[in-house]
Amino acid sequence: MKNRWLIALAAVGIHICIGSAYSWSVFSKPLQAAFGWSLKEANLTFGIAIFFLGMSAAVMGHFVEKRGPRVSGTVSAILWGVGLLGAGVATKIGNLWLLYLCYGVIGGMGLGTGYVTPVSTLVKWFPDRRGLATGMAIMGFGFASMIAAPIMAKLIENVGVSTTFFIMGSVYLVVMIASARYLEPPPKDWKPAGWSGAVAGKKIKEDLSNITANEAVRTKPFYGLWIMMFINITCGIAVISVASPLAQEVTGMSAIAAGAIVGLIGVFNGLGRIGWASASDYLGRPNTYIAFFAFQILAFWLLPTLSAVLIFQVVLYAIMSCYGGGFSTLPAYIGDLFGTKQISAIHGYVLTAWAMAGMIGSSFASFLREQTGSYAAMMQVFAGVFAFALIVSIAMKVYVNRAHARKAASSGALAPQKA
Repeated sequence: MKNRWLIALAAVGIHICIGSAYSWSVFSKPLQAAFGWSLKEANLTFGIAIFFLGMSAAVMGHFVEKRGPRVSGTVSAILWGVGLLGAGVATKIGNLWLLYLCYGVIGGMGLGTGYVTPVSTLVKWFPDRRGLATGMAIMGFGFASMIAAPIMAKLIENVGVSTTFFIMGSVYLVVMIASARYLEPPPKDWKPAGWSGAVAGKKIKEDLSNITANEAVRTKPFYGLWIMMFINITCGIAVISVASPLAQEVTGMSAIAAGAIVGLIGVFNGLGRIGWASASDYLGRPNTYIAFFAFQILAFWLLPTLSAVLIFQVVLYAIMSCYGGGFSTLPAYIGDLFGTKQISAIHGYVLTAWAMAGMIGSSFASFLREQTGSYAAMMQVFAGVFAFALIVSIAMKVYVNRAHARKAASSGALAPQKA
C-alpha cells in the first residue's frame, strides 16, 4: 500500500514543473532584445500555451481515466520536456514559428495533460480531505513561478536563453517522470484507516451522482461550474495584466515598487489555492464560491479608490487568493456533484473555460481601459460581471441543497420499514 501523502507530493512535483509556465515573462525581454521580436510576438507564445493547456485538458482527461495517472503523467513529462527542448532549438536559430509550435502547442499540451493527471487519484486517496488534497497539488502550480522565475533569470544571465530552455527541459523531464512513476489510484473502495466518514464531527454528504463526463456535460450544474470558472479566471487574468500600472495610478507608487507588488501576486495565488481549498472541506464547496464572488464584487469596486498603499496591497492579494482558490476548489466541487467515476475528464471539460478566459481576459481589460480612459471604470465593469457569477453560485447552492434533499427522501422511502 502506497503512502497517500507521498502520492500528494508526487502530484505537487508534476504541478511545480508545469506551473513554471507562469514564469514566461522572464523570457520576454531577452527574446525581444536578441531577435527584435515585439512584445506582442514574444508573449503570444505564452498565450498559445495557455490555450492549448485548456483545450488539451478537455481531451486528455479521458486519457487519464483510461490509462491511469502513471501513463498520463509520463506523457505530460515528455510533451512538456520536448516542448522546452524544442524551444531551446527555436531560440538557438531565431525561429519564432518553431517557438510557437514547441513551447506553445507541444508544451501547452503537456501542461494540460499534467494539470489533470493527479486530480482523480488525489480525490480517491483523500475522501476525507478532498479540498486539501487537490489544493496541495494545484498550489504547486501557483507557487511554481516564485521558485522558477529567479532561477531562470539567473540562468539566462549566465548561459543565455537557449541553454536555459535546454537545462529546464531536461530537469523537468526527469522530475516529472519520477513523480509520475509513484502515482497510482488506491484499491477499490479503499478508505483511510479509522475514518468515520466525518470531518470536524460533521458527516460528509455522499456525492450527488457518479456519472461519466459525457453525461455530466448534459447537466445544468456543469455549465454553472463552467460559467463561474470563466468569470473568475477572466477577471483574475485582467487584474494580473494591469496590476503594475493600476498600482502606480491609484497609489502613486513608483514602477519599481509596483513591480515588487506584482512579484508577490504569485505567492498569494499559491496560498489561496491551499487555503481556500482546505477551507472548502468545512464551509462546503457552494458556500466557498459564494464567498469568492461576494468578496470580489466589493473588492473590484473599491480597489481603484484605495490610495493607501498597504490597504491597496491587502485587497489586491485577497483578490489573487480567490483567483487561485477557484482553481483548487474546482476538482472537489466536481467530485461532490458528479462523483469520481470520470472526474479527470470532467475537470478537463470545465478547464476549457481557462482556454477561453486566457484569450479574453487581458485583451478585454485593455479594451475597457482604452474605451473608458479609467481603471476605476474598468474595475467597476468587472464587479458587475462578478455579480452575475454570484447569482450563478447561489443557484448552484440551491440546486445542491434540493438534490441532497431529494436523495435523502428517496433513501428514506426505500429503507425497510419497522414492523
